[in-house]
Amino acid sequence: MDIQNIKQRFGIIGNSHALNRAIEVAVQVAPTDLSVLITGESGVGKEVFPQIIHHFSSRKHGKYIAVNCGAIPEGTIDSELFGHEKGAFTGALSDRKGYFEVADGGTLFLDEVGELPLSTQVRLLRVLETGEFIRVGSSKLQKTNVRVITATNVNLPEAIKENKFREDLYYRLNTVPVRLEALRNRKEDIVLLFRKFAYDFAEKYRMPAVRLNEDSKHLLMSYRWPGNIRQLKNVTEQISIIEKERNISATTLQHYLPYSGEGDQLPALVSNKQEENTFSSEREILYKVLFDMKKDMNDLKKLVLDMIQNQEEGVEGVQPEHVQLIQKLYDNSDVSITSPTPSAPSAQNHVQPTPSPYYEEKHDDHIQDTEEFIEESLSIEEKEKELIVKALEKHKGKRKYAAQDLGISERTLYRKIKEYDIKH
Repeated sequence: MDIQNIKQRFGIIGNSHALNRAIEVAVQVAPTDLSVLITGESGVGKEVFPQIIHHFSSRKHGKYIAVNCGAIPEGTIDSELFGHEKGAFTGALSDRKGYFEVADGGTLFLDEVGELPLSTQVRLLRVLETGEFIRVGSSKLQKTNVRVITATNVNLPEAIKENKFREDLYYRLNTVPVRLEALRNRKEDIVLLFRKFAYDFAEKYRMPAVRLNEDSKHLLMSYRWPGNIRQLKNVTEQISIIEKERNISATTLQHYLPYSGEGDQLPALVSNKQEENTFSSEREILYKVLFDMKKDMNDLKKLVLDMIQNQEEGVEGVQPEHVQLIQKLYDNSDVSITSPTPSAPSAQNHVQPTPSPYYEEKHDDHIQDTEEFIEESLSIEEKEKELIVKALEKHKGKRKYAAQDLGISERTLYRKIKEYDIKH
């Protein structure tokens, strides 16, 4: 029987390589009695594969029982699986056969096997190894011949590390592994599944089937589908019932996709090189500080030159608050600029420009070129060293406070001091 016929028989939709490979493995292992462990996220369709294995096995005429271990309370799981004797516990009014006894000669599918309590895991391991079990409240040993297939969305190796799952049971169940990929890794199957569900719901609710345009198809395939096929089916049903327009646009579709923003679909790149990331971040901060400082300096220079030009044209003198800005500009030079006083004559109110490296003064006392500046060094290492030296001088060599002022860690500051051979 080829794969396409198997898909039609069991209602499987999709043509991805991962799906076809999983079906091939299931068919190959079916004639044996080996234990099969089916893994994959919730909603990927794990429950179909035990049916395929049972159908192509020698037990296909025996009973097939599917048990959701996660849905049975911990206090009654042993009774459900292995049965109990009358009076074994409160409420045990009569003898009861368990699933292992009822499915004798057939197949037992244990879904969500990762949810089993440790005490039940011990009992299950014994059945798998010897075919023997004991009912709850009994001392009589019983035999069973059952093919056990299990499935889980739990990461069992991680559960083993956390002592939530027995390692010996894991290897006993995982004789033949079948891995089902998440829907986001089967992008070529998403549109096919939507179309199948749309026609099914159209027939069920007696209405025209919804259709997707190219943009909505692209959105459908780019979405992460955390709920996998189950979520896709749910979304298709909602759209089929609610939307009057049968041609679905990307805008309409987006309303039915929770967390459908682009940021939720992009993988996060995580780097373990924390020190490099820290250093890179510090460099970016220093770059920003330096360029902001350069911009402020240029603004101040233009302010000074504009005010000097205005005074030469007879405009009233420099405002007191502007003098403070000008003084800041020349803090590192020998130039001293004082605020003009109202009692001084108008001719004395002029700020006398001292020759500065930031502009050229000609013999006619007019500024010819206000944009001709001496080229400043933009070496990040020099600027970084200069900032560190100033911070250390400001805090009298105390690295802790200097590091806080610079916005970096004390450890990073110590490394920088050694790197630049700064004496303090």
